[in-house]
Amino acid sequence: MVVDAHHHLWDVATREYPWMDGSWADPLRGRFSPAELAAVTAPHGVTATVVVQAVSDLDETRELLAVAAESPLVAGVVGWVDLTAPDVADVLASLPGPLVGVRHQVQDEPDPAWLLRPDVLRGLRAVAAAGLAYDLLVKPPQLPAAVAVSRRLPELTFVLDHLAKPEIAAGGWEPWAGGVTALAALPNVSAKISGLVTEADWKSWRPEEIAPYIRHALDAFGPARLMFGSDWPVCTLAASYAEVLDLILTVTDQEDIFTNTARRVYGIPSGENI
Repeated sequence: MVVDAHHHLWDVATREYPWMDGSWADPLRGRFSPAELAAVTAPHGVTATVVVQAVSDLDETRELLAVAAESPLVAGVVGWVDLTAPDVADVLASLPGPLVGVRHQVQDEPDPAWLLRPDVLRGLRAVAAAGLAYDLLVKPPQLPAAVAVSRRLPELTFVLDHLAKPEIAAGGWEPWAGGVTALAALPNVSAKISGLVTEADWKSWRPEEIAPYIRHALDAFGPARLMFGSDWPVCTLAASYAEVLDLILTVTDQEDIFTNTARRVYGIPSGENI
């Protein structure tokens, strides 16, 4: 049984997605529904998924929570709230049960130390008090702040998305590798093997180019703190759902990565149908 710990659902007719800022995103400008998700995951034994916010919009989070409440496949939501808002704790308390985590597009913040701002730290403490995880969407220049905030808030479970987006297409290694090692040294941090095909060359990537990045994460975190995420439908810019899954299987097939870590970190119950 596979848990997909990172995918998206959206309909561009409902709202704008500012990050779709060029013709490169044309294949993503449509509607990606729970039914389409079920169709692409069914052949691969996926029994539960975690849908992740794609825009800084509380209405999107509420819509994803409604989907999770109705869907037999979507077991949890990593949503968005304004961490800097004075009433962030009240907002979190108002959101229903399928909420398992919170995320903000930190990668787009001009301040590389945004995570360490006093108002952000206050919001992150509210996330911890609500019993939720916090997904880190950062790039290598923001890894030092991610390490610092994870060390400062040991009571909060952090999840590193997309292994901090290493520059695979350019063959980049440091400072990414050292930053990931430093983050993995903290016991309150886990990570997702996700989003890697779109950091490689979309048209010519090969598994052997991406595998070293997965192996480094495996060495740093160990399988008990790693989880599989497809990053569907963003992954379709470079690979099919099956190709993303097969890529990770070329390196490891450990059950923790494909099932146990996501269930533990996000509090997803066991069972064939969630």
